[in-house]
Amino acid sequence: MPNPRLATRYAKSLIDLSIEKGQLENVFADMQWLQVVCKISREFVNVLRSPVIKADKKEKIIEAVTRSNVGEITKAFINLMIRKNRESFLPEVITAFVTQYKVSKNIYIVKLTTASVLDDELKNAIVNQIRATSKMQNIELETTVNEDLIGGFVLRAGDQLVDASIAYDLKNISKQFDNNDFIYKIR
Repeated sequence: MPNPRLATRYAKSLIDLSIEKGQLENVFADMQWLQVVCKISREFVNVLRSPVIKADKKEKIIEAVTRSNVGEITKAFINLMIRKNRESFLPEVITAFVTQYKVSKNIYIVKLTTASVLDDELKNAIVNQIRATSKMQNIELETTVNEDLIGGFVLRAGDQLVDASIAYDLKNISKQFDNNDFIYKIR
C-alpha cells in the first residue's frame, strides 16, 4: 500500500543528508538510476515488496543489483530502509526524492500531449514560449502522443492546464448541442 507521507519523510532525510555530505548531485544520479531500474524491472520491485524474502536476502539481492552503480550514501540509505522493514516503499521514496530535488532546484516538469510526434524545433519553441510567458526558467519537457486528441495539444505545467485539442473543442460543441444553446439564443 502506497504511503506518500513516509516516502516524503525518507526522501527529505536523504536530501538533507546528501546536502550535509556535499553529495546531492551524486545521490540524485543514483536515485535516477534506481528509478529506471524500478520502472524496467518489475521483478526488482516484487523482491522489495515480498514479505516472504528475508531482509538479509533482500540486502544481498540489492547489493548485487546496485554494486557499482550507486554511491555509499545511497547504499547505506537502502540498507537502513531494509533494517527498518521499509524497503517495500523504496520506489515511492525514490520518486519523492526526485520530485523534492527538482523543487529545490526550481526545475519545472511540463507535460505536453499531442496527437502526433513533434520535432525538436517545435518542442524548443514551446519551451521558449513558456519561459517567456511565465516564471518557469528551468523546464523539463515530457512529451506523450495521444491520437485521441485528433489535433492540437494539451499542456500541463504545475497546476495549470491548457487544452487546445480538437477533441476538447468537439466535446464543447457536443455539449452545446445537448443543451440546445442554439435554440434558446434564436428565440
